[in-house]
Amino acid sequence: MLLLLDILTTAAILFVVAIGLLAVFGVLKIINFAHGAWLTIGAYCAVVAARLGLNPWAALPLAFAVGAALGGLAELFIIRPLYRRPLDAILATWGLGIVVGQLITLAFGRDVQLTPNLLSGTVEVLGTGYSAYRLVALLAALVIGAAFALVIERTRLGLSARAVIMNETLARGLGLDTARVRLVVFMIGAGLAALAGVLLTPLTSVDPTMGVGWLIGAFMLVMVADASFLALAAACLVFGAAQVLVSTFVSPVLGSIAVAVLAALVLRISPKGFSRA
Repeated sequence: MLLLLDILTTAAILFVVAIGLLAVFGVLKIINFAHGAWLTIGAYCAVVAARLGLNPWAALPLAFAVGAALGGLAELFIIRPLYRRPLDAILATWGLGIVVGQLITLAFGRDVQLTPNLLSGTVEVLGTGYSAYRLVALLAALVIGAAFALVIERTRLGLSARAVIMNETLARGLGLDTARVRLVVFMIGAGLAALAGVLLTPLTSVDPTMGVGWLIGAFMLVMVADASFLALAAACLVFGAAQVLVSTFVSPVLGSIAVAVLAALVLRISPKGFSRA
């Protein structure tokens, strides 16, 4: 039971980390290498909330709002002029991530920051005590996934986003404001990344470089998913299981690189990853 719960909650954490990157990649067709920076911004929103004496859960909406606002500014002034130059856009987001990391270092220093636990204690699951917070992370992944799917399938924004994904030129010809769609999607992606940063604070140290390690795993998962929401969920479950099993029965060090190694193997065999079908 512990092993099963570890697999499910690890998959949920990977999903929460990667969903914002998937949203940006699916519509904008660029890999946002500043994704790790948005994660870090979200984590430091939790630090700021703690210093202001706010309820730890207040950091969640705060991080989403801050991430979305900064993401909107980045899209308008840095990324938008580079859509026709995708390589330059990737390099620009990488540079933006470095700049954000340095600004955070100037503001907070390089020391590890402490944040209050969002939830502590254990819960009995079929007679087995398990971390209450990791179960909340699983619930958060389900809620975020359901909300994301609802937006994509049931809203005008989702319809417009799918039109841009399929044929942006045709969508523009039909009167869609594709620039606005790109802006809103990037803001949502950045907001989700910052939200994930808060959710990660009880599980990892908070420092200016915390987002780098998570960026690698998220990048590999999105590549395997090939902009497919369902494929991302499947990839998180499969690779999360592999990470837990390798960490438990072989070595935690090897478990930490399991996602990247397995994703590389999958892409070598099937360039379209889990979305091939």
